[in-house]
Amino acid sequence: MEQQPDFFNEMEDNKLPSMLNVLTILTFIGCAFTLWDVIKTLNAEAELAKVQEAMSKVGDVPMPEFFKNMTEKALEMAKIKVANKIPIVIVDVLGLVLCIYGAIQMRARKMGGFYMYFIGEVLPIISAAIFFGAIIFKGFFALFLVFPLLFIILYTTQRKHLTK
Repeated sequence: MEQQPDFFNEMEDNKLPSMLNVLTILTFIGCAFTLWDVIKTLNAEAELAKVQEAMSKVGDVPMPEFFKNMTEKALEMAKIKVANKIPIVIVDVLGLVLCIYGAIQMRARKMGGFYMYFIGEVLPIISAAIFFGAIIFKGFFALFLVFPLLFIILYTTQRKHLTK
């Protein structure tokens, strides 16, 4: 059997593990959604107007308590976004940049990328907790915390493939 040249063996050894590859690609996709959310936050006044218009159309229509509470919380969050638009955007962009940089570094198999990614995910969560309070930990809005925490856990399992 013919032995492959060292070049091909070296390429196989440096191949990015498939789980790490998938996670970083999904991170880039998630960052695109975050960028979209940042753009929407820059236009927070229009978002608030949409929520207020939707609530006025619903008016006195009977609905389950869950939906009524959710719309009231959405209105409250929209008002908070308008009042704190600039700091929210700054923290979200910083988190976005750290996540992208961290994912790129992890694709290069550097451990520092994991820490950058971790900070990039946790920073906006802390910021949201400060600005929005307990609202983000209740009901439907808590679902937005699931993905960052899930990805942190999944990336943690891939640390063995990263070097210092």
